[in-house]
Amino acid sequence: MMQLIGMLDSPYVRRVAVSLHALGLPFAQRCISVFSTYEQFKAINPVVRAPTLVCDDGTVLMDSSLILDYAETLAQPHSLLPGAASERAIALRIVGLALAACDKTVQIVYECKLRPTEKQYEPWLARVTEQLHTTYGLLEREWAVQPAPFAVSAATIAAAVAWRFTHEKLPGTLDAAAHRQLQALSDWAEAQPAFRAAPYDEQTRHG
Repeated sequence: MMQLIGMLDSPYVRRVAVSLHALGLPFAQRCISVFSTYEQFKAINPVVRAPTLVCDDGTVLMDSSLILDYAETLAQPHSLLPGAASERAIALRIVGLALAACDKTVQIVYECKLRPTEKQYEPWLARVTEQLHTTYGLLEREWAVQPAPFAVSAATIAAAVAWRFTHEKLPGTLDAAAHRQLQALSDWAEAQPAFRAAPYDEQTRHG
């Protein structure tokens, strides 16, 4: 059975976990941290990058998008991406925005929580924070024109995982009232079986 290595408070790990559940692919989740259990992770993947997927034949893959490309191949003909080129482009744009939001959230967390206060660079932090708000503004506009109801897809998984991650890591940074579509998506997504099977777990925070 495939093994997914990484903590579910990582949006990249959780995105893969939710997607694998949605695709109906069996796997074992191993909550190993790149921080508190660094050496254990290194023994599996010397690069120590989460998520890591250990395939059935022992091949080690990394990077959430590359792992999901492999998963889509395994799950054929089932797919989380639309087949039509125009619809696929929209879905990939949403996924790209969601991943950008995750990246910016991580940068802010690292700058504020890992770097000593006297060494934090305020102009950089302001720039990244602006990028974060811009990205979520664009995501809100994308969902405002998406037809209802929601469905579990690559786009909904990426956007919902990102929204929850930012709210957990940077509470108070985003105004839910200004992002009603994203909040509605998140509320809906967290109730779906694939999301419940891979919850954002307070017990898996990096330590």
